[in-house]
Amino acid sequence: MAQKRTEAQHRDAEGLDIQAPEAVLKSLAEAQIEAAGAVREAIPAIAAASALISERLKSGGRLVYAAAGSSGLMAVADALELPGTFGIKRDRIVILIAGGDEAFHNLAGGPEDDEEEAAAGIAGAGVTSADCVIALSASGSTPYAVRALRDARQRGAATIAIANNGDTPLLNAADVAILLKTPPEVIAGSTRMGAGTAQKIALNMMSTLAAVHLGHVHDGYMVNLFADNAKLRDRAARIVTAITGLDRDAADRSLEQSGGAVKTAILLAAGAESVDAAEGILEKTGQKLRPALSAIRGEQGA
Repeated sequence: MAQKRTEAQHRDAEGLDIQAPEAVLKSLAEAQIEAAGAVREAIPAIAAASALISERLKSGGRLVYAAAGSSGLMAVADALELPGTFGIKRDRIVILIAGGDEAFHNLAGGPEDDEEEAAAGIAGAGVTSADCVIALSASGSTPYAVRALRDARQRGAATIAIANNGDTPLLNAADVAILLKTPPEVIAGSTRMGAGTAQKIALNMMSTLAAVHLGHVHDGYMVNLFADNAKLRDRAARIVTAITGLDRDAADRSLEQSGGAVKTAILLAAGAESVDAAEGILEKTGQKLRPALSAIRGEQGA
């Protein structure tokens, strides 16, 4: 079997342990930058994956992440931020990580080989054809990730695979395969470094574009955020102010009237007669703010 890129020795690794600290750190930094660049080649696949995600979420399905080890941590980081950033309901996000909750205290290697745990996770989550499953594995052959993806596909779910080695079982089993051709790690096999960096970037891009498709982004603002702390409540008010031109006091009043819903507050500020009217317009425009604003301006003869 050909050696995986993620297990090969990096060109700058020889003598690393006797180099000056600054030289070691320079090698590590450059490797991270090079790994990040590998995401560019995957843009078409990431775009296709984002379309799958948004289609399933728009239709009432869920987004399911399945991974082990460092890849699992990248998946968790992406998944946990979606509700707060883009207002995607928490019950629409499922996280399956090898080892379960214990993985957050002891990221042991053994669970990544546990196919039965993966199968039980997919079955326990009740994955169906309405859902979209993302499985990650730097090697592309982690048994937990591969089994989760295959079982999900048998259940009719849309499947997305992210891996850092090509022609691997995980990529070959997916509807959309995202290959991140990162270079060998400076510390051979330590995929929490370059491979993990590229995975996190790809996940950021994929979920953000899905949110754009769902109408949760307007002119670069997160107009569907869930404001559950002081910072986010302040951000929500600033978003309403920026998009409508209202002063801060008026923006705060609109947000109070809308119950904190940013898009609804913006439409109220733009002239919607009531919360119900604003929400009705959003329903007709697929939750997209731009056509909703155009509809209100059209009604006003603007």
